[in-house]
Amino acid sequence: QVQLVESGGGLVQVGGSLRLSCTASGIPFSASAIGWHRRVPGNQRDLVAAVSAGERTEYGDSVKGRFTISRDNAKNTAYLQMNSLKPEDTAVYYCQSGDWFSVVRGERGSWGQGTQVTVSS
Repeated sequence: QVQLVESGGGLVQVGGSLRLSCTASGIPFSASAIGWHRRVPGNQRDLVAAVSAGERTEYGDSVKGRFTISRDNAKNTAYLQMNSLKPEDTAVYYCQSGDWFSVVRGERGSWGQGTQVTVSS
């Protein structure tokens, strides 16, 4: 059974930092790409960051230079370090696993339940 569990969301002030974690089970984690996406109610889900099995990374334009994605294959866990947070980063953040192209496009694959990030001004 595939399971992706996000954690680390919460309420933070503008300019603060959070680190999200995504712990996976039931997948060949080290061979999988992992992505973080976010959705604001009423909007589409957008790519935040993705990391391939070979640790190639891709970032959404709005988070470049502020967010860093990483992975620890020994722990079956991927991380999203979010710095210099802005109110527009407020969203539900979802973790996804799959092949690289599916993860970058936010298609197919397996998804977590999401974790809320709220940035207050």
